[in-house]
Amino acid sequence: MFQLHPQLAEDTLPVGRFPLSLLLISKDANYPWCILVPQREDVFEIHHLSGEDQLQLIRESSRLAETMTSIFDAHKMNVAALGNQVRQLHLHHVARFQEDPAWPKPIWGVVEAKSYDPKLLEERLELLRNALVGEDFEVLK
Repeated sequence: MFQLHPQLAEDTLPVGRFPLSLLLISKDANYPWCILVPQREDVFEIHHLSGEDQLQLIRESSRLAETMTSIFDAHKMNVAALGNQVRQLHLHHVARFQEDPAWPKPIWGVVEAKSYDPKLLEERLELLRNALVGEDFEVLK
């Protein structure tokens, strides 16, 4: 049975669910930063997914990246499946801006994580949920 890795659960908040993946938002307010986690047990790499699930993950990732680019007016979307600290397969989607604190470097280790102001968090969650809601996306609270 699928279980979200404890580190992902600690570092994120739920946004919603696609047919394959949970959509989470990072608690780091430095960047609009979402994470897709395929709801499959013991999957650590994209190639561990079935062919059908691989295609579904790409569809969900593309929809999320397109949505984030649009609603946050991102200069660039960084999408990555690293897994060095959390082995469970998860895809980071980070909206990047030329004025963000890490630009043009990768976001990891450049500045300390910043807690969300509750109002900004609610605004980002509402933007994401409203833009994604539909027959293949379920909002989670």
